[in-house]
Amino acid sequence: MNIPSRNWTRRNVLWLMTGAIAGVGLHACGSSPETSADSETAPDVATGDSMKAVMGITTWIGNTPAYIALEKGFFKELGLDLELKVFDTVAQGFSSFIAGQLDGLAPVTSEAVLLAAKDVDFKVVTVEDTSIGADAILARNKIGSIQDFKGQQIGVELGGIGHFFVLQVLAEAGLTEQDVTLVNTPPDAAAAAYQAGNLDIVYTYSPFSDKANAAQKDGRSIYTSKQMPTAIADLYIFSAKYTEANPEAVAAFVEGNFKGLEFLNSNREEGLAIMAKQLKITPEELDEQLQGIQMPDVATNIEMLGNPDSPDYMLKPMQELAKFLKEQGQIPKEPDFTDVLDPQFVKALG
Repeated sequence: MNIPSRNWTRRNVLWLMTGAIAGVGLHACGSSPETSADSETAPDVATGDSMKAVMGITTWIGNTPAYIALEKGFFKELGLDLELKVFDTVAQGFSSFIAGQLDGLAPVTSEAVLLAAKDVDFKVVTVEDTSIGADAILARNKIGSIQDFKGQQIGVELGGIGHFFVLQVLAEAGLTEQDVTLVNTPPDAAAAAYQAGNLDIVYTYSPFSDKANAAQKDGRSIYTSKQMPTAIADLYIFSAKYTEANPEAVAAFVEGNFKGLEFLNSNREEGLAIMAKQLKITPEELDEQLQGIQMPDVATNIEMLGNPDSPDYMLKPMQELAKFLKEQGQIPKEPDFTDVLDPQFVKALG
């Protein structure tokens, strides 16, 4: 399966996701033309030595280990028949996931919060990746610090992941949304406006941020997700029903994905070539883009999913995000995340 050549597409504004959830009763499958998610019934799980799982993903570089594992047969070796269904956005896969046509999904944190707020029962079994520099706030050189943002305009897509990221950064500096003027601007347009000199401060992400910084010398990345590594994360989730009924299949997915990551780390040239072909970009381009994210290993996943005392524990940022989305009117309530994080599968590998 070849993924369409649009790579940085996992980030979606929350109003779009809300619409996708609201339309679940009308549309049994919200797949894009590129995906083969056309089954009208929940997939059957194979019995015996062969297990089946259907995972909905987008065209995102964080899926590199999964595609390597598919190509190298790691999932098969573990007895898992894994099918990846590719969507343009994760939101397009919501209806299929809720209807049981997808066993798993690869949402960004805010999308997972939205699902939980709508009482969708799922388990986070692996942290796919975290942003460690791919997301950035760009500012002109005359703006010396985040404190200098007070009274300024900031270009950011309202209701999107960047909106929450910007508010977190402001809070660190003792500022609130009332101290600035947020200009609703998508990441690509924000980078273009910054590059053209129309906005002095913007939120965007790679590759838009890289291009803007290269072209606009009067400015730089004043703050990146490297300074707040738990703010933006991509997750692998499975429905609670599927996880309970098929723990061996979930375990095989988690282990196979880590085998793919290990292969990328030890055979980088071949691993990059496998995913670059899927993304229709060069291995060099993929290698550069991967520098902006971190794909946590088993030990880090255990900390993120199973250690409440760790600064990397995912529960707190998810709760903070839920509070923010509730305040913004994006979700009807703050969900209970007590049983959402499920570290048993990564702990079994530790």
